[in-house]
Amino acid sequence: MYSYEPKDGHGLAYDPFKAIIAPRPIGWISTVDADGRPNLGPYSFFAGISGNPPIIAFSSEGPKDSASNAEATGEFVFNLATLPLAHQMNASSATVEHGVNEFKLAGLTEAPSRIVKAPRVAETPASMECKVLQVIRLKDLEGKETSRIVVFGQVVAVHIDERYLKDGYFDTAAAQPLARCGYRDYAAVTEVFPLVRPDEAAAAQ
Repeated sequence: MYSYEPKDGHGLAYDPFKAIIAPRPIGWISTVDADGRPNLGPYSFFAGISGNPPIIAFSSEGPKDSASNAEATGEFVFNLATLPLAHQMNASSATVEHGVNEFKLAGLTEAPSRIVKAPRVAETPASMECKVLQVIRLKDLEGKETSRIVVFGQVVAVHIDERYLKDGYFDTAAAQPLARCGYRDYAAVTEVFPLVRPDEAAAAQ
């Protein structure tokens, strides 16, 4: 088995970390800055971390606009990045000057949110408006502050395209969410399968 310690380098052609921690759902985050200008960017260091209350988090590798805007305004929106929107999602990842509207850059439509000021992506099957709970600047094992910023937000409003609701369930396979798999690789959910937990199976007997 190939082994290494990150502090000494990986010794490979490319760092495998992001490819091993995969697939990672993409947090397609929309915000506005202090002047009300919209911003949109994808983050693969993203996760849902609590169901009740519903809390999500995204991590920025540096003080990028999404994290800075969310901290300054206390709000952001998560938009579901999907296979039909893959090229628009990728276009919104471009490094541009502060104040450039990535909605326009990617050919997307701004939809008004219900509670927060940041717009939603109108074309996405689902989006979640969030209020910021915490912003944490990560430190390493030596206690040295890194440039990595984690933003935690509680979901205050949810929007779902009714075409993706079936018998009360959100149809994940139909929505085809995108995930990052490391390097330049992506994956899309196009089918799902159920597994019954052992305690649930025992209770049903």
